Amino acid sequence: MRSGARAAVIGAVFAAMVGVAGCGGGQDSSTGSKDGADTGTGDDKPVVKKVKTGPPSAAEVKATARDFLAAWSAGQTAKAAGLTDDDKAATAALTAYRDKAHIGKATLAAGQPTGSKVPFTVNAQIAYGGRQVPWTYESSLTVTRDKTSGAAVVDWKPSVVHPRLQAGDALKTGPAGTPPIKAVDRDGAELSAADHPTLKAILDGLRERYGKKAGGTPGVETWISRAKGSKSPDETLKVLAKGKAGTLHTTIDAKLQATAERAVSKRSKAAVVAVKPSTGEVLAVANSPAQGFNTAFSGSYAPGSTMKVITSALLIDKGLAGYGKPHPCPKYFSYGGWKFQNDDKFEIKGGTFEQSFARSCNTAFISQAPKLADDDLTKEARDVFGIGLNWQTGISSFDGAVPVQSAASKGASLIGQGGVRMNPLNMASVSATVASGSFHQPYLVSPSLDNRTLAKAARAMKPSTRQQLKSLMKLTATSGTAAQAMSGMSGDFGAKTGSAEVDGQKQPNGWFTAYRGDLAAAAVVPQGGHGGDSAGPIVASVLRAG
Repeated sequence: MRSGARAAVIGAVFAAMVGVAGCGGGQDSSTGSKDGADTGTGDDKPVVKKVKTGPPSAAEVKATARDFLAAWSAGQTAKAAGLTDDDKAATAALTAYRDKAHIGKATLAAGQPTGSKVPFTVNAQIAYGGRQVPWTYESSLTVTRDKTSGAAVVDWKPSVVHPRLQAGDALKTGPAGTPPIKAVDRDGAELSAADHPTLKAILDGLRERYGKKAGGTPGVETWISRAKGSKSPDETLKVLAKGKAGTLHTTIDAKLQATAERAVSKRSKAAVVAVKPSTGEVLAVANSPAQGFNTAFSGSYAPGSTMKVITSALLIDKGLAGYGKPHPCPKYFSYGGWKFQNDDKFEIKGGTFEQSFARSCNTAFISQAPKLADDDLTKEARDVFGIGLNWQTGISSFDGAVPVQSAASKGASLIGQGGVRMNPLNMASVSATVASGSFHQPYLVSPSLDNRTLAKAARAMKPSTRQQLKSLMKLTATSGTAAQAMSGMSGDFGAKTGSAEVDGQKQPNGWFTAYRGDLAAAAVVPQGGHGGDSAGPIVASVLRAG
């Protein structure tokens, strides 16, 4: 790992000497005291001072932020930490900011508060190895009420020091343990975070794993060393001295990548992955917001009705359903103590299985639960679609989960709820498996580079099952719930929509998975509502571009 290779670096977590122009030291009287309640006045009966409650006032927010930033800027670490709700953690972080991350000085300027949140700008100087390198970034703090003293204090979080820091992370400056990489697409075009912002997390992950294998030499950097066990890769924040980049070939198609990025940018939160069914090569991966958690590869969401692709394969394999065969779709179906229903409580009287699939009838699938063993769905997902196997994509990924369930949870799993969890990478692979007839593990970097073994499913899909699934998905894409998004599509194509209810959310997560020729893609839009309306246009635009 990149962080382990940098053990020789002097640095663990940032902590600070910074300056706020025009801000004096000391806490404004309006922010209260942290010394606790006054217990007496000398009379026989002690008088207990009333502790303030409720949200901090605008004056308290402004004064607390001012005093905290002023103390931080003056190098008064104890005083700054004392103005937070976690003295110990704040002291450690603020001390390390100067001593371990080599921040010579910095100027902090508070912005206009919004409620209890105060944004501020940091203009720092990183001093290392005889170099003085300027570094400017934005951060923010939130003022809260201390429950014990009633004082207005800073709600301490690692992100106060830098917005990209999470619990357990460390800011470091020093020789990079991993050389930089020049990642190129399948045709040799360079893939940079500047040109493709949504690839930043991907490029960081590729550098962490392949930097030393790509033939480059390390430089000097300031970076975030992620906490042990984190799914996010280390992240470079500032380059003090450039190293020599080694070239790393990826499977990405730069033009398709640009299309995917434009598609997800229309949503505040979304993710999409495109793969080549015949090989498993990942051709595009994009997240919104552009920088942050790689939802496309590492997300874990209930996939809703897109799971019915796998469930249908199981039912067809078991002889419990088939294209053109009668199949019940009642308004309700009770199983395991739960009463399940369809969207808007619709029913299809005297309907067929393809009608239930195209309209995404929940009860048509849950009604088959009594005829299935508890582990049947788990086996189908693993043995045919490769879900839950140890995928070796080239970076960290979550490879899907279809746990063995019983009773009501088993019924819910058949429609992509219960304990089932997926991400766009997994669901793009599901459509790719239908398109090609067999599972090809998705990957970003050729396994020949590091001799890693790609995951293999136990068996290929039965030819009859594959043909029926393609017919089901084609019908859905032409006259079912996916028809609007896939309108005008030509050739060999199919799709499935999904909406997954989540407790506490006003809108379900929207899903869409589809294929066209030798291209498959899937997208999720958290709280996007119906998948055909939210995730559908994202996937369709990628398929059209391909």
